Amino acid sequence: MATEPARAVGGLSGMSTLRVVVTGPESTGKTTLAAVLGARFDAPWVPEASRRFVETVRSPLSAATVEPIARLAMELDDAAARATPPLRILDTDLVSTVVYARHYYGAVPAWILSEGRARRGDLYLLCLPDLSWVPDGVRDRPGARAELLQQFREALAAIEARVVEISGTGTARTEAAVRAVEALLGGA
Repeated sequence: MATEPARAVGGLSGMSTLRVVVTGPESTGKTTLAAVLGARFDAPWVPEASRRFVETVRSPLSAATVEPIARLAMELDDAAARATPPLRILDTDLVSTVVYARHYYGAVPAWILSEGRARRGDLYLLCLPDLSWVPDGVRDRPGARAELLQQFREALAAIEARVVEISGTGTARTEAAVRAVEALLGGA
């Protein structure tokens, strides 16, 4: 039976850091965009937990890896939060865990849904699947991107997230994301 993880002391509940989450279907440039935004805004960026999990544990993704990946996502985010930067960039968050768990395995543990809502980012940059497919060795189903995009839209709407859809290529894509983050910072 799944159990809810303990909250880290000094975790997100008392932080005033703005959290920008780069999210979306597979092979939409999330990692590249998160790294660029981190550098552009001199902000720490939190790596994608599922990729880190696969690279570290050397285990394929499965229903059994959903909870460890969710815990890792929280640990990575909490570690970045400890320095209390004014802005953090996340290469996905628990919303991604929710979407992928539902899509690939048909269910998601209730505590991950609850934590995803509690840890809702201040801004979600939803990357559209308008880039060419590049297999990443973690998830390799190019045909699922349109369906996943709709599932991301629904999951983000369910938590009443502030979302800006990011499309285009190269500098146009990057600048759209930069403008969205600047708008958040200007309104903060």
